[in-house]
Amino acid sequence: MALIHIGFFSDVLGMAVNCDVILPQSATKQIGMAAASRQGRHPTLWLLHGASDDHTIWQRRTSIERYAAPLGLAVVMPAAHLSSYANMAHGGRFYDYIAKELPEKMRTFFPLSDKREDNYIAGLSMGGAGCMKIGLANPENYAAIGCLSAGAINRHRAPASSNPAWERRRLMTMGDRDPAGTEEDPMFNANKILEQGLPIPRIYHAVGSSDFVLESAHETRDFFQAIPGNPFDYTYEEDPGAHTWDFWDDHIQHFLKFIGLKPVEGIRN
Repeated sequence: MALIHIGFFSDVLGMAVNCDVILPQSATKQIGMAAASRQGRHPTLWLLHGASDDHTIWQRRTSIERYAAPLGLAVVMPAAHLSSYANMAHGGRFYDYIAKELPEKMRTFFPLSDKREDNYIAGLSMGGAGCMKIGLANPENYAAIGCLSAGAINRHRAPASSNPAWERRRLMTMGDRDPAGTEEDPMFNANKILEQGLPIPRIYHAVGSSDFVLESAHETRDFFQAIPGNPFDYTYEEDPGAHTWDFWDDHIQHFLKFIGLKPVEGIRN
C-alpha cells in the first residue's frame, strides 16, 4: 500500500486542509503482508475520525492499512476538526466539504471509483454519527455505512448546565437551527429513502456494552430494527468494550467483512 499525506485547498471551507490516503499497490517482494490492487479505479472507504482526533489517527491506533491491503481497497481519511461533520452555525461547511467536495477532489488526484457499489463510509464516535448522517443523506453515493461507538445522532440532550463544554460545542455546530428534515436528521432521511425508492445503503452498527453513547446507540438500534423487512440490512453488534481503540481496531475489521469485498486473487508477496 502507498500512504500519501496530502494538503490541498478547499473552496468550500476557504482554507487549506489535510487528508491521508492509503492506495492499493501490488507488490511481490514485500515481507509480512499481502499487497494487491485491482484493475481500473479503486473501491474506496471514506473513514472518519472522532472528536478528539484528526486525519492521522486511524493509522496511528489501528492496522487499517494491513486490513485494507488484501482487499485492494483505498482508504481516504480527512480531517474535520470539531465540526461534527456539519455545516456549522459558527464555523466551516464541513458537511458540504466531506460529502461533496472531498470525493470530487480525491477522484481528480487519485484513481478512485465513483461507482456507488465501490464506495463505503465509516467512522467512530463523532465520525460514526457523521457517516450515518452523510450516508443516509446521500444514499446514491454509498453501498454501506459503518457506525462505530455512536448513534445516528450524538447531540447531548441533558440540560446545558450539566455539561457546559458540550453545550458550547452544540451551539457552535448547530446554533438555533432546527435539524428536522435536513441532512442533520438521519431518521428522516432513512424514511425518505424508503418512501422515495432511493438506493438503500447497508448499515453495520457496533457499540461496546460499557460505552457512554450506549443510550443513543440503542435509540438508533430500535429505530432500524422496527422497520419491517430490514431493508437496510441493518446489523447491530453490542460486544464487551468501551469507547476505546481496542474496540474500534477490532470492529473496523468486522465492517470490512460486512461489506463483502473479496480479497484480490493471486496475491504474491
